[in-house]
Amino acid sequence: MVTLGATAALLAEAPASAAPPAGLKNLGDARQVIVVTGRSWTSTYSTVTAFQRTDQGRWIQTFAAMPARNGYGGWAWSASRVQDTGTTPAGTFTITQAFGVLADPGTRLSYRKVDGNDYWVGDQLDPRTYNLLQPSASAKRTWRTSEAERLAAYPTQYAHAAVIDFNRPAGVHWNEELGEFVADTPAHTSRGSAIFLHASGKGSTAGCVSVSRADVAALLRWLDPALRPRIVMAPASDLANA
Repeated sequence: MVTLGATAALLAEAPASAAPPAGLKNLGDARQVIVVTGRSWTSTYSTVTAFQRTDQGRWIQTFAAMPARNGYGGWAWSASRVQDTGTTPAGTFTITQAFGVLADPGTRLSYRKVDGNDYWVGDQLDPRTYNLLQPSASAKRTWRTSEAERLAAYPTQYAHAAVIDFNRPAGVHWNEELGEFVADTPAHTSRGSAIFLHASGKGSTAGCVSVSRADVAALLRWLDPALRPRIVMAPASDLANA
């Protein structure tokens, strides 16, 4: 949880205002958008704002600006991001699922309450399971636990989290024999995995975006898959190109 002192520091570093969605290029048919922006490509402080489009096509800001943290390495365009650089991928992404160590706060997204057997895999030697949540560490699994995050080991940050669909695989299905999810079209194993909008820890992230636990829960309750939500992330100077 961000302290009052940390919140003041975040607001001091954050942009004065967020760009309205009308200036963004890649929203498609989205009627909900979360905008994450920072002052520069090297900044680890950012601001999160959220907007919803009315039936008349007008974008309305739905929450006050939220102080946030991003990757310790600043930002990198999603197409050129490299795993383990601590950069937050810049671009526009869908949001389709959520999880948390705590119970579902009331989101309409698909939500999994994780336990000690849940892992998020980032094993570069096993592309078919890369960047997937695995609900068990099966004895026949093909991925290494040393190359995966045991989600319950981060009860503060992963109290609640929305999955940002950066570098996600396609054609995902359950392999009964191996006891794991696999992808027909794997993600790019050099670009990184496990990019979430999650609750804040003590500082910057390894590439995710973090806001207070209360703010994550509020955003999850607001997000509606029927409104095809997207998240746009980039420094202020390049937000219109994200």
